[in-house]
Amino acid sequence: MELAAKPGDTRFFTRTGPHSVKAIAALLGAEVADAEASLQIHGVAPLQTAGPLDVSFLDNKRYAPLLADTKAGAVILHPDFAGRVPLGCVALATREPYVGWARVSALFYPFPEPRAGIHPSAFVHPSAEIDPEAEIGANAVIGPGAKIAAGTSIGPLVSIGPGVIIGADCRIHANASISHAVLGGRVTVYPGARIGQDGFGFAISKAGFTPVPQLGRVLIGDGAEIGANSCIDRGSAQDTVIGPGVHIDNLVQIAHNVNIGANSVIIAQAGISGSTQIGPGVMVAAQAGITGHLSIGAGARIAAQSGVMQDLSAGAEVMGSPAQPIKKHLREVITLRKLAHSGRKGPKV
Repeated sequence: MELAAKPGDTRFFTRTGPHSVKAIAALLGAEVADAEASLQIHGVAPLQTAGPLDVSFLDNKRYAPLLADTKAGAVILHPDFAGRVPLGCVALATREPYVGWARVSALFYPFPEPRAGIHPSAFVHPSAEIDPEAEIGANAVIGPGAKIAAGTSIGPLVSIGPGVIIGADCRIHANASISHAVLGGRVTVYPGARIGQDGFGFAISKAGFTPVPQLGRVLIGDGAEIGANSCIDRGSAQDTVIGPGVHIDNLVQIAHNVNIGANSVIIAQAGISGSTQIGPGVMVAAQAGITGHLSIGAGARIAAQSGVMQDLSAGAEVMGSPAQPIKKHLREVITLRKLAHSGRKGPKV
């Protein structure tokens, strides 16, 4: 097994640079002394492994003790910590260090540009419209009437169904399948995601289950991300809508007719049942479950493994199953723990 190394193994990532401290500071909106501006930075690395040619960052206060001993040439950090960098290290002060780290990391390791063209092993239906600046990978299948815009990359073994529209500068990774869907620009779909399959809809009678035709679509807004092996069902008589800037983690299930507002975050293994309406800026943590036909207000926070069974107002913060306000849930947990530790017996039934 190989030993741990600095980020950006060149076998897997393409690096740019070096970049001057002046250029990095300009990207962050930070100020540096003239004597520091010409220093050349060659890469990025954590505080504990960075060297004089690397830029690092400090965002979480718990890692502040590492700052004194870092060998980094420059560190992105909050202005409150700027005076604590060691001698010879350049402080790149910004009020959002982690955002700054993301920008600088992308400067050194930009997303790969699509290689325009269609791989010889891909199948593209004659009626599909592929922009000349799009990339179609090996063994991909593009169905009739599909449209792929400029700058979009379709990875190997991807299946794009009939009539699907994919906007500009999207990245559809290997083995994803997309049907009955319209994607905006800059959408990322990670490997194995399934978008647009039948919703889980049946009419139930004494004779058994009668499938209900799922006649809606999946609409995905600009800049959304769909995690690996996540599933988004198409609508039944309405559309399933993923708003702009929504980030869906790996292994998430989104049922038919769900509408997720802009810039919401749905974390791994969460499940959202059909026809639930989720406002903008909502955060649903890992393994949380939301039952169908609910309304989740803007900015609500749902803790991990919560079971949401009723509407939530804007800004609500809940946890537990059934989910309830966090403070109430924690009081109940503490009360039960004290009762258990006291050795007292509960009431006789």
